[in-house]
Amino acid sequence: MKTIDVLLEELQLSLEVVSTRARITPERVVAIIDGRWTPSPEERRRLATALGVAVDDISWGHTMAPRNVRYHQFGLKEVF
Repeated sequence: MKTIDVLLEELQLSLEVVSTRARITPERVVAIIDGRWTPSPEERRRLATALGVAVDDISWGHTMAPRNVRYHQFGLKEVF
């Protein structure tokens, strides 16, 4: 099972090509890749078809570490 970003690299496909094939906005595809959006079953089917793989061959789980969300929003404090 591979993530979409790994498949994009292996298949040498651009984000624009995949988003056009899948009929999903590039912003949504980026959010899915970043783990900020869980795709619907229809979006999963479209993305898998656009990549030429089975839906079950893609890792769809969230990949963003929840403990880092606050750090990314507000930065790391200087004093520990």
